[in-house]
Amino acid sequence: MAPEQGQQKDIPFHFHAEGHAFSAHFVRPVDVPIAAQAATSLPTIGGHGHSRVENFHVPRLVSFSLGETHVAGSWQEWNVVTTSATSVLKHLSVLDFLTVDKVVSRLTGQYTADKKNRESHIIALGSHFDNLRLGGFDVKVTLRHDLLINSRNFAELKDNLKRDKKPDKLTSLDDGCACCSLVEKIEVDPGLQKLKGFEINGHILTVPHFGKLALAEVLAEPGTITLTMLRMELGSPDGGGGTGGQTRTNGQPPPGP
Repeated sequence: MAPEQGQQKDIPFHFHAEGHAFSAHFVRPVDVPIAAQAATSLPTIGGHGHSRVENFHVPRLVSFSLGETHVAGSWQEWNVVTTSATSVLKHLSVLDFLTVDKVVSRLTGQYTADKKNRESHIIALGSHFDNLRLGGFDVKVTLRHDLLINSRNFAELKDNLKRDKKPDKLTSLDDGCACCSLVEKIEVDPGLQKLKGFEINGHILTVPHFGKLALAEVLAEPGTITLTMLRMELGSPDGGGGTGGQTRTNGQPPPGP
């Protein structure tokens, strides 16, 4: 049930959600900046926003058939607020080496009016990769959605990450920020695994003569989650970097009575 006008004034809320499908900056052998594609953001009063790009193509460097982002924010009940940010990228090809049929980055948040908690509970359920390949080799990625499902706020996320004893998880924590990944497991074709110079370090793959690829990275701050499904640091023979499937959301009540 949406709030009546008087009730909504009693429980004000500032919405926030944003995302984009793809962005990059190739710097070698030629300088080619690529602005954020299918980017949109949510007004602080809520509502929705949508952006769509079809048949994007920069010869040899990157192409995708569809990139779209949708953000929304509304009152589910008079004291419950929901936000969402979803970015979808289809048939992406980078340097004819990294290919993926579909990347979905999806964040949803729910805030229930509570004087003790000003944070939305944000989860990434629905985020996934379809048919990710590197140099023609299959890369299967399993995500651990329970990490955010079991972390109702930033403090709980930090506690859960501190208790994460798995040595293959890369995590960085300080008082105001946490960096981690939703990757639970990466399985690669044996042919790729045997290549000299290929490494898997947590959620980061190092591929000879391509560069580094980070998967499903999370940057968390109190009340805020940013999810980047693909982050590239390109090495020889091409230099540069880029992101694919990035969403961010928080939303919170303003300070004051």
